[in-house]
Amino acid sequence: MAEFTMDLSDDQKQVQDWLHGFAKDVIRPAAAEWDEREETPWPVIQEAAKVGIYSLDFYAQQFFDPTGLGIPVAMEELFWGDAGIALSIVGTGLAAVGVLANGTEEQIGTWIPQMYGDVTDVKVAAFCSSEPDAGSDVASMRTRAVYDEAKDEWVLNGTKTWATNGGIANVHVVVAVVDAELGSKGHASFIVPPGTPGLTQGQKFKKHGIRASHTAEVVLEDVRVPGHCLLGGKEKLDERLARAREKAKAGGERLKNAAMATFEASRPAVGAMAVGTARAAYDYALEYAKTREQFGRPIIDNQGVAFQLADMRTQIDAARLLVWRASWMATTGKKFESAEGSMSKLYASETAKKVTAQAIQILGGNGYTREYPVERMHRDAAIYTIFEGTSEIQRLVIARTLSGVPIR
Repeated sequence: MAEFTMDLSDDQKQVQDWLHGFAKDVIRPAAAEWDEREETPWPVIQEAAKVGIYSLDFYAQQFFDPTGLGIPVAMEELFWGDAGIALSIVGTGLAAVGVLANGTEEQIGTWIPQMYGDVTDVKVAAFCSSEPDAGSDVASMRTRAVYDEAKDEWVLNGTKTWATNGGIANVHVVVAVVDAELGSKGHASFIVPPGTPGLTQGQKFKKHGIRASHTAEVVLEDVRVPGHCLLGGKEKLDERLARAREKAKAGGERLKNAAMATFEASRPAVGAMAVGTARAAYDYALEYAKTREQFGRPIIDNQGVAFQLADMRTQIDAARLLVWRASWMATTGKKFESAEGSMSKLYASETAKKVTAQAIQILGGNGYTREYPVERMHRDAAIYTIFEGTSEIQRLVIARTLSGVPIR
């Protein structure tokens, strides 16, 4: 049995240092400009592609880290640079993971390269799941996919919302209902190739934070995609639906809990993003407190400021440990007996909101202006308690796991 350690390996430290350097030298100097512009930072994405960060190979290497720490370490460093730009860099990964998890080898080889493009012509991809009436309540999804057997095509109709890169993506991965009676088990994922008629961008959202990341509605009106664009293929889908129908007859709660396990495994990555933003605000506030003088001495000499910084650092470290634990559990196949994935996301998200607010307080009036980055970090941090399951949903999952009440 491997010896227990909380130290990163030399390879992990090397990746961490490399990403930190990119975040410090490339992402952070561009953060304020792209936040103000509220546009996708294509030049920064291209720089990430040039050095190998914006690529499937890089994220695959982190995902398959046997300790489970590759992804959380990468997310923390990139989001330490800037949450909006970092989300623009990693957003394509959401769609790529959808294809990797459900697609055939041929689909993976065909579509993932088109999601990223190349160094001279970078592309982005979008994962489209949420809907106006189906956010936390995934089972209420209304987008439908109907099979046209005569043409071997699927016809998609519906509206997706909150889609990162929605409408500007080269490739869209769309989750749709193929059997409404099976709830979330009656869903399937489809590739919508570039230029497919019927897919249009709806409203582009002007957001409170993460403004360098493009978020929009995606409208699907009689969108026809070839049969081979069903991820996994029709035979696999038919077999899965048949099994789901049998299990539904025997007792549907097992289906709901199995679906929840998937979310549990993905939530620590969002927690790591939140840790990165919180750490960025803490770092800035700490340096400010050391150099800002009031009444003839640095404000860190005042106990009221020093204690705030002590609490901030403690909460950040605690959040990181929860994220690392959940990531390690997911990678090593440990069962989430107490919703540890939701715990990590909940605590890290709430920590990011609290720490960024404290950073503004330490900077005083300066912190409230856009001349200093903590104001932007505070706006960015608000998203963590909302997407990938709100804090209220996380608490519900944790509470029901502890009490034994089925997660619906």
